[in-house]
Amino acid sequence: MTGPTAGGAAGAVGAGAEGQRLFVGGDWVEPGGGHYEVVDPATEGTVGWAPEASREQVRAACAAAREAFGPWSRTAPEERAAILGRAADVMRARLLPYAELAQAETGATTGTARGMQVGVGVARFRRYARVEPAEWPIAPQVNEAGPMGRAGVMGAIAVRQPVGVVTCVTSYNNPWANPAGKVAPALAMGNTVVVKPAPQDPLSVYRMAQALEEAGVPRGVVNVVSGRAVGIGEAAVSSPDVDMVSFTGSTAVGQRIGEVCGRDMRRQLMELGGKGAALVFDDADLASAVAGIGTTFSFYSGQICTAPTRVLAQRGIHDRLVEQLAAYACRLKVGDPRAPQTVVGPVISAAHRDRVESYVELGRKEGATVVTGGERPPLERGFYVAPTLLADCTNDMRVTREEIFGPVVTVVPFDDEEEGIALADDSDYGLIDYVWSADVARAFRVARRLRAGGVGVNTVGRNMEAPFGGFRKSGVGRDVGSYALHAYSETQTIVWPG
Repeated sequence: MTGPTAGGAAGAVGAGAEGQRLFVGGDWVEPGGGHYEVVDPATEGTVGWAPEASREQVRAACAAAREAFGPWSRTAPEERAAILGRAADVMRARLLPYAELAQAETGATTGTARGMQVGVGVARFRRYARVEPAEWPIAPQVNEAGPMGRAGVMGAIAVRQPVGVVTCVTSYNNPWANPAGKVAPALAMGNTVVVKPAPQDPLSVYRMAQALEEAGVPRGVVNVVSGRAVGIGEAAVSSPDVDMVSFTGSTAVGQRIGEVCGRDMRRQLMELGGKGAALVFDDADLASAVAGIGTTFSFYSGQICTAPTRVLAQRGIHDRLVEQLAAYACRLKVGDPRAPQTVVGPVISAAHRDRVESYVELGRKEGATVVTGGERPPLERGFYVAPTLLADCTNDMRVTREEIFGPVVTVVPFDDEEEGIALADDSDYGLIDYVWSADVARAFRVARRLRAGGVGVNTVGRNMEAPFGGFRKSGVGRDVGSYALHAYSETQTIVWPG
């Protein structure tokens, strides 16, 4: 079980005779709980053998990060940035084999694995390999004489300080971009990290640790521990050595992590569920709206929290929009993600395929019309779900309200602007919503009224310097760009007499 089973075409660094090793305190160590199989969602074959850490090993990783924090936090920002830059160089040089491994673990199409997984991971390391000011002046304040002393002028600066040890719990839909978006800014700010990757696809995260090790990251600054047992994540979150938890995943798990963090007043950054509303007005460019909404059917096979899965269609274009979305979905080739023509690959596991299919059946029972999809594609192997469009939906249906996390889109009609906004905000979630309208003034007016962390106007694209995060049960905090440096820091104020 060495070689490809441990690291794919990227090599078997950190792999022992029985599979991938953990990365703890700068050493590659055999896991206390043995190994488990990582399955290719497209072929159902074995990708490799992932390590199952023991609780003691997780605690040892947290202790190693605590010991490394003091020296690392005092390292010059330029030196930390240089290490991140060298790590990006290593990742870029191995982009193709790393992408092959990511594709095998996740079932992503080749373009997605190369560009949106490893490619974005590299870009995020490069982004935080540049030094930004960590302090800024505050206007002097004139204080009148009083009980505290004579009149005087007080100067002040605000300084960003590292939080300490950060536990990063990452998602399965992107084992490169998601960990990189946590690890790179956390390290840039002088924090040390313990990464607990998703159990479905952890091998890519060990390749990231390998790149950082080769780039010269000091021992204990980066640690990676994996496992399927719930106790592994619990130990990584609850360790007294941990100062902050950064989590991407379901709202239910985020709530449990939040309870643990709350007991110890521990910092948290939560990127949780989404059920993005896409308001499409009568005057919208339907081709643009269909192309944007259609990404739910294809991109990560709908396994992305930012997807516009809940379409709100003004009645004047409702029927045409449904017809065009159905035609779009039917044109998408479902199958082997390694094939050049494939647009829709598998979902992550058999269990998740069953979950998505159960939601489609629930939609039928709730009264929705399955316009297209709804059946399992006729493929011999792999965890595939056909792109599915549900029409005749109402906002109180579970398929409209709950995050399905698959290639399923629901359509709800509305009459006027006020009703559209009310329907969009009638949700437990509030991550990213979308507005399509030829009237730009109206589109921006509606966007400002939506209770969501982000709003796309006539696009599903993102500005990668803009703050990212959600309202309500979609999360706590903001990251991306400079906002991530704030997220992984504490603000200290220093005051002196002028």
